[in-house]
Amino acid sequence: VQLQASGGGLVQAGGSLRLSCAASGGTFSRYTLGWFRQAPGKDREFVAAIRYSGHTYYADSVKGRFAISRDNAKNTVYLQMNSLKPEDTAIYYCAGDSSLILSSIRLYDQYAYWGQGTLVTVSS
Repeated sequence: VQLQASGGGLVQAGGSLRLSCAASGGTFSRYTLGWFRQAPGKDREFVAAIRYSGHTYYADSVKGRFAISRDNAKNTVYLQMNSLKPEDTAIYYCAGDSSLILSSIRLYDQYAYWGQGTLVTVSS
């Protein structure tokens, strides 16, 4: 499975961006898909995930501002980011896995497939 993330850029605080991650190979509709981010000097952290059932999960820091969704017909997962803050600045990575258990959904080392990352910069 190959994942290709896009949509990053520079935005002012309070603005919005939508990230996309297109997948090829595998049975996309059966995958759990996640977004993680890594800021300079920090560990990679969980942002959001969506299971094949459509259930969604969010980090507390983005709940109410970000929304993850998927389009199985297009083999694409999205991350809509609203009310962006400077602390959201990071490289955002999409990830996928076909056999994650629920308790592992927030753990980046449990995902088998990764996109290349897209940079989001939020200016104050």
